[in-house]
Amino acid sequence: MNSNTLYALDFDGVICHSAIETAGTSWMAAQALWPDMQDEAITEARIEAFVKMRPCLEVGYEAPLIMRLLHQNIDLDVECSNYHAQMQNLLTENDFNKDALQMLFGRIRDNLIEQDETQWLSKNPLFDGVADKLRNLNKEDWLIITTKQERFVKKTLQGNHIELADDRLFGLDRKLSKQAVLEKLVEKYPEREIIFVEDRLPTLLGVQENPALSSVKLQLVDWGYNTSSQQQIARQNGIEVIGLESFLTAAKV
Repeated sequence: MNSNTLYALDFDGVICHSAIETAGTSWMAAQALWPDMQDEAITEARIEAFVKMRPCLEVGYEAPLIMRLLHQNIDLDVECSNYHAQMQNLLTENDFNKDALQMLFGRIRDNLIEQDETQWLSKNPLFDGVADKLRNLNKEDWLIITTKQERFVKKTLQGNHIELADDRLFGLDRKLSKQAVLEKLVEKYPEREIIFVEDRLPTLLGVQENPALSSVKLQLVDWGYNTSSQQQIARQNGIEVIGLESFLTAAKV
């Protein structure tokens, strides 16, 4: 790996395949919010439907809202065309607070970890080959930028024997957008090539539109939570779409 390169990695959908665990946790959160769901067990069909919608999800609190829409049998567009409006409608109709929803979601995860950490980790596997690469990378050559709460990222990394210093993990707790974090990195490392590896196309398009981040190289992973049409749009916009093997080969010690 080129020692002048700094990899800024998203977590869910790039490092960790967390969609099934997120589905189960979000169903439990939705049950806590809506009494008419409390006696229903999550079905495989709803898990599959949630996984299909996973490319739309940006922040954890949205996950139980997706489950509510699925429970109501509302038609959801996997291309996310009406997604933000549907999320806002549920927030408004129920007078929900985003921070309170995030705290509920995190508390349920905490309880699941306390009950059986091994099982929780098994539902958050890392993508094939990624753990070995991260263990072997120079600690100064990579960091994580995510909208996930940091304690869950740390728990997953520790469960896979991966060390990452606190100052190299930028999670939801920082209350900074991914663009804001990248701007700080550009200022701090003007001599380094920064590669932002992400699985959400809207996030990358937003970075692309920011003049302050014009030097950041953008990569969309094809193994993460996105669709073939989003990958095509990425290519049309000059964003590199990479496969897992390509990432593992490039990210060498």
